[in-house]
Amino acid sequence: MNEELRPTTRRAVKTPSIARHGKLKRRSAWKTIATIVASTLAVVLVSGVSVGAYAAMDLVQTAKPTVKLESEKVLEGVPDIGAIDGGVNLLVIGSDSRQGQGMAFGDPDEETAVLNDVTMLLHISQDHSHVEVISFPRDMLVSVPGTCVDPDDPSDTLSALSSVKINTVLSYGGAENGGMDCVVKTVEQLVGVTIPFAGVVQFLGVAGLSEAIGGVDVCVAEPIEDEYTGTFLEAGPHTLSGMAALQFLRTRHGVGDGSDLGRISNQQVFMSSLARKVQSDGTLADPVKLFGIAKAVLSNMQLSSSLGNIPMLVSIAKAMQDVDLSKIAFIQYPTSYVDGGGAVAPNWLADSVNQALQQDVPVVLPTVQDADFASETDPNAAPPADPAAPTDAADPAAPADPAAPAGPPAAALPDGVSGQTAADVRCSSGRTLDDQ
Repeated sequence: MNEELRPTTRRAVKTPSIARHGKLKRRSAWKTIATIVASTLAVVLVSGVSVGAYAAMDLVQTAKPTVKLESEKVLEGVPDIGAIDGGVNLLVIGSDSRQGQGMAFGDPDEETAVLNDVTMLLHISQDHSHVEVISFPRDMLVSVPGTCVDPDDPSDTLSALSSVKINTVLSYGGAENGGMDCVVKTVEQLVGVTIPFAGVVQFLGVAGLSEAIGGVDVCVAEPIEDEYTGTFLEAGPHTLSGMAALQFLRTRHGVGDGSDLGRISNQQVFMSSLARKVQSDGTLADPVKLFGIAKAVLSNMQLSSSLGNIPMLVSIAKAMQDVDLSKIAFIQYPTSYVDGGGAVAPNWLADSVNQALQQDVPVVLPTVQDADFASETDPNAAPPADPAAPTDAADPAAPADPAAPAGPPAAALPDGVSGQTAADVRCSSGRTLDDQ
């Protein structure tokens, strides 16, 4: 059995009280779908605007039963007409469960697990001018609050825990919510923001989405060879859909440094390309294509009850549909390896990401990033503009329009924080078998 298909079945148990660490202020399934899920949710939500009422209701009925989040109480009284009033925090949880996924990923009765190997936070700003998508490494150590439901006694809660890998948190909590609320509470505690929206997605939703959208174009800077996922791609451009797209997202051994951190960078290459395609080829104006995308995803995902109604989907869609690609930032939550390896922990750079989220300010990604995780620039991308060339920009000496909104100042993230915007065209940094 290959490594990618060897999760360990986990069961949350009631544990004795363990001293938990304080919130780490110093210092975004599974491992494989991180790249498209955040943009996927944007597409799914936009579809609520474009398809008819009957089709939209069909989408909701296709989805799995919803889950009530404790944090949803902040939404009481929020109007459900037009774009949502204010910002949105939505947690996308990628489950590696094989249940309902056929035999393509192993025997669902023997090889399934309850692990959130992808955890991504989608943040839409209060003024709807920028979006941040934070990817949390699956092996990142976190503290789990003592408010998660005990699966053996739903009237009780589990003890607080410290130094727990984030990808195990989905296994905590009662059977009724499958641990979704526990993952939400853990990320809320980590980054310091309230998250009233969430969804859990499985493998086939990713494959179906990539097919419904007509494939996603990716650039590979160096050959990718991964026997574990069966991913073999020559250097150059590729259009991936279905299982090929899914395996591209799953590959770890074939990209970057062979770790989950390298995989996140690879996934961001895919996700930014997906966002560009959605905005450039008329997808947002094609009700048939949007319906196919939405149904492919919703049939393989479980939503929080806050997302399980058409007006809210429409409201969030309207908040996202006009965001400029350069204002959509995909960020890898900053971590460092702990002593002995095998896990990572948030480092001092993480506080800059937390502060940007808490203060709801757009981010400016550093031009210098960790070389192990940053992808190479696409050699076929358009060259940068000549700074000496004339432009249509307004005279810098002209006074600013006093009626124009100033907008919040951007937060420049420090060197070492890895990520890219949806406008950045980059290539995946591959690895051959000789490098592994």
